[in-house]
Amino acid sequence: MENFDRFVDRHTGLNNPDDLRSMLSTIGVDSVEELISQVIPQSIRLKQPLRLPEPMTEWEYAQHIAAIAAKNRRLRSFIGMGYYPTAVPAVVSRNVFENPAWYTSYTPYQAEISQGRLEALLNFQTAILSLTGMEVANCSLLDEATAAAEAMLMMFALRSRQAVKEGRNQLFVDRNIYPQTFDVLLTRSEPFGIEIIRDDYSTYAFTGKEFGAIVQYPAADGEVRDYGAFAEAAHTAGATVTAVADLLSLALLKSPAEWGADIAVGTSQRLGCPMGFGGPSAGYMATRDSYKRQMPGRIIGVSVDRLGNRALRMSLQMREQHIKREKATSNICTAQALMASMAGFYCVYNGAEGLRRAAGSPDRSRGVAGHGIRGNDQGRIRYDRGRGRGRCDTEHSTVARHQLPLPLGRARTHLVRRAYHRR
Repeated sequence: MENFDRFVDRHTGLNNPDDLRSMLSTIGVDSVEELISQVIPQSIRLKQPLRLPEPMTEWEYAQHIAAIAAKNRRLRSFIGMGYYPTAVPAVVSRNVFENPAWYTSYTPYQAEISQGRLEALLNFQTAILSLTGMEVANCSLLDEATAAAEAMLMMFALRSRQAVKEGRNQLFVDRNIYPQTFDVLLTRSEPFGIEIIRDDYSTYAFTGKEFGAIVQYPAADGEVRDYGAFAEAAHTAGATVTAVADLLSLALLKSPAEWGADIAVGTSQRLGCPMGFGGPSAGYMATRDSYKRQMPGRIIGVSVDRLGNRALRMSLQMREQHIKREKATSNICTAQALMASMAGFYCVYNGAEGLRRAAGSPDRSRGVAGHGIRGNDQGRIRYDRGRGRGRCDTEHSTVARHQLPLPLGRARTHLVRRAYHRR
């Protein structure tokens, strides 16, 4: 059957033979093969053609990849560890996630034609500041683990002259932190000569050799802790404190800034971003205003144009690509613009009360699951959804506590800023 609509004819190179002959004549060669042989050294050229399957039309390829995707089994994940299934609002999915104007966007260097994207990223920064209680936030990082590593290096750079002279190079990391985050900390610490001390925050005594501390909030096992006394002890010892914080839980819990954290990092995946088989999702970082010059990434700021009108622009850029290498705070990809925009729109769509309701939902589900697991000896949970309007039985109730996504944990009462139930 004749292939009347080839993708290559629509999108790749020259399709008109007359145009091709004209260009080859202008260059001074007889064929495309002769041009390639003159430009590309023989030593790096393949000696035989690539072994590729028969070409497909665009429609055929779409059917092909759909058939491959259909082989995936979509199961409920109980792994947790910072990745949770979310409900992506249809308006965000259709108008942002599936919109090439958003998902192909790159760094908005030309502010005059990027005001929409800049405003979306400013929404993200504003949401991060509202939840963490900090004073300045950047417009996303790569993910939670690398954001924690960036915080480690930021705290290392924030050492006083006296601390540098004393050779302070120890970083305290609490035991109850996600394993993938700890692994990245280990990898990124080695080239800088940073010694990681892993211990229990509740019993650890600062020695004066530490420049910083990192804790998970809530902890990796779901426990919500009051780190206030720990943060005070760290500051007394001259160390800064980073909280790796779950953003959704902060809609209900005391913010990291309130209990004394200097830097807050984490992921925004829970704010309406799909898991995507492990990524991507936008990391975040927020800190005190006095530390902004050491913050990696980019900050979107509000300014005015030449006519005096409100305008947005990238007001701080700390990547190696933007400034001198010795002045840069990061040399990795320091943004997830699409995921950050989605998270910002999710917050706009839900508003403050909607975020509190969203945060309350997994907490209530945790309570139901925990009650069923503790109180049922037959290994079978019976859950009446909606007070009897639906009923489902779930087998295998012997799941260990740490395997369940427990975002709000056990001892949350003394940290809850406001009740999400209105009686």
